[in-house]
Amino acid sequence: MRPPIASLVVLLLVVAALTMIGLDGIHAAGVPQAVADGEQQIAADTALSMRTTIDAEASTVRRTAKAYPATSTSTPATTLKALTSARKGILGSALLDPKTGKLLAAGGKTVQLAGVDVARTASGHGAIPPRLVTSDGTRQLLYFAKVTLPAQQEDANQDQNQVTSGTERQWLLVVSEALPAPTAYGDGRTAEVLDASGTALATASHGTASPAAADSGLPSSATRAAKGTGRDTDASGSLLGAATGNRRTVAGWAQVASTTGPGDTDGLGLVVLTFRAVPTTATAVDYSGFALQAAGALVVLALLLGLALHFFLQRPLLWLYLSAGRLARGATEDGPTAWEELSRPVPVNGFGELARIGRALESLRRQLLGESGPQEFPVRRGPGYRALAAVGVLVLVCWAAPMIFVLNRANTATAVPASVLAVQQTRTEIASNRVRQSLDQLYTDLSDAAASLPGSNRAAQTKVLRRTLADHKQYRSLYLLDSSGGITLRVGGSPLRTIVHVPAGGGITTVNTSGRIPAIAAYTQVRTVKGKTPAAGVVLFGEIDVKALNSILSRPKLGSVWVTDSHDRVLAANVGYRAFQSLPDSGLSRLARATQGAPGTAGTATSRVLRTSSGPSVDGAAPLAQSGPTARLGWHVVTAEPAAALQIPAVQAEQRTMLAGILGLTLGAACLGWLHVLVVRPLRSVAVLVERLAGGDRRTVLHPVNHDEIGSVTRSLELMRQALAERDRAARSGQAAGPSPSLRQTTLQR
Repeated sequence: MRPPIASLVVLLLVVAALTMIGLDGIHAAGVPQAVADGEQQIAADTALSMRTTIDAEASTVRRTAKAYPATSTSTPATTLKALTSARKGILGSALLDPKTGKLLAAGGKTVQLAGVDVARTASGHGAIPPRLVTSDGTRQLLYFAKVTLPAQQEDANQDQNQVTSGTERQWLLVVSEALPAPTAYGDGRTAEVLDASGTALATASHGTASPAAADSGLPSSATRAAKGTGRDTDASGSLLGAATGNRRTVAGWAQVASTTGPGDTDGLGLVVLTFRAVPTTATAVDYSGFALQAAGALVVLALLLGLALHFFLQRPLLWLYLSAGRLARGATEDGPTAWEELSRPVPVNGFGELARIGRALESLRRQLLGESGPQEFPVRRGPGYRALAAVGVLVLVCWAAPMIFVLNRANTATAVPASVLAVQQTRTEIASNRVRQSLDQLYTDLSDAAASLPGSNRAAQTKVLRRTLADHKQYRSLYLLDSSGGITLRVGGSPLRTIVHVPAGGGITTVNTSGRIPAIAAYTQVRTVKGKTPAAGVVLFGEIDVKALNSILSRPKLGSVWVTDSHDRVLAANVGYRAFQSLPDSGLSRLARATQGAPGTAGTATSRVLRTSSGPSVDGAAPLAQSGPTARLGWHVVTAEPAAALQIPAVQAEQRTMLAGILGLTLGAACLGWLHVLVVRPLRSVAVLVERLAGGDRRTVLHPVNHDEIGSVTRSLELMRQALAERDRAARSGQAAGPSPSLRQTTLQR
């Protein structure tokens, strides 16, 4: 009996303390923490885009060098021209002897190789990472690749036709390209690429920057913070810059390095810095007064419930326990001791079941003394202790319900600052751009593969497709279609579904409109070259694995991300979904449609705060592309992040208030339910049994269920039942009616 009551009081006091601590700890700074965290993630997203661009370019250079059909008669000049003539972004190129570093051929601007140990660079067996060099006062990236030439054959013994193969030759291809410029998203934001010394190598701005954003100390602070992260290659953070009037600069930084171990960008030491001036919050937010009131009310309720249960249940039950034990001793003993135990009336304390048990015990006491016979008790009874437990739960509901449903409710229109909405919109645009870049790159690589198909036999074409499939894990299948739509050549898995009518041109398309998996494919025409063997089909299709799209959507603190088609049906997502299902909320569908511009335009990104069943949600939507192979699709990227995860004071107060109410109600109801199971329900059973015993039932054996106060009362009742049954048997045998001969004699003497 004591543990449930003590636990109820203690746990409610703990909830009161947590309510006080949780709500009193919410403070609104001049710049919301959600804005600083969002700027950090924008810098990390921008760094990821730059890392992806550099990695893709390095892979392209290596793949081009590996696929070059060199022969033993190839010259450095022709090889260099074949490897670089189709590349528009190349500033300069060179072909070197990897052993001596001798320049074999050069093209374009002079490649700055000062400080590059060619022999040591080419000595490794793995991929050679890019290098950052200075040429003509500008910073450039050098990409490296090994060109392997077949071994030259030497006829060592013409008489015996013995041929000894020579060793393979290798050349080192070096390509110089400009450092990729960062992309600045969001009005008034500036993005910079910094080297290890904090010097800005490339800068991009969007819109008009505020004077508050001009903070010369941010680059050096960002590089120092990046160096302080040690071996963490995926480090990022946020900084607060200068303030001008009611605006302050918020900056984010992130390292341009691989997230999964050694990569092409690890040794470059590049850091992306983004910053933007945002309005500061002048209104102070203080929930300490509310926290004190809510916690104080719960403390009062806890003490009142504890006192009520102590005086109305615990003390009466203890008195009843003592009275039952006294009567059991009087029923089993003889002489003056028995008379003394049975002579005192049983006090009737409490109400409900305890009062019923007390009255029945008094009747049993008189029966043991022989003063009365069995007594019937009325069937109609008043409220019992179950009603007391229900009243306790109701009292807790009166405190918890307003906490859960009414108090500190965040206003959807004003709870989320406009700067937080702008961050979500910006990150949605970056996610959309990342998807577009991935699809555009897949289309470009597919076009390169299609360009190498004419003029080759079927075996060579199959080899090209297999090499393309091996180099691009995003494809699950590559196949050629003829003019009738039939597959003439395929590598990889079976297509989910092939297109019926062969399309013209090239781009990205969805092959199906229903089913379990969206069939998204890149396609391009296979051109016929005069005088060369035509390809096995007229259109090359590359079916894209939807898992590859899903994997690039997940970003920290961006929430749920969906890629939808022009009818707002889901094609890819970073959360569980069914293909071609609608967005989970109608508000998200309206938000996606709001990005659509006038006919013939790509539309613009937008963001909004929506109220969902779990609270406010900060949502954004952006069209997938404004140009390129995906521009005609009408696809969108939609994001939804619960406002509770963004550390917004109003939303934090709502969530913590609701949590306090749920905890208080749950723990209080659990303790009262525990009390009902251990005390109230057994009391109801004992009340029924003791009334039957007092009414003359001597056959029902009373078995104690628990080893507690109620179990002791049950054992005492069983002893009294045995004594009354023995007396009834003695009476039927002709002996005197009474508790026992000695007790009757003691009574007469007195």
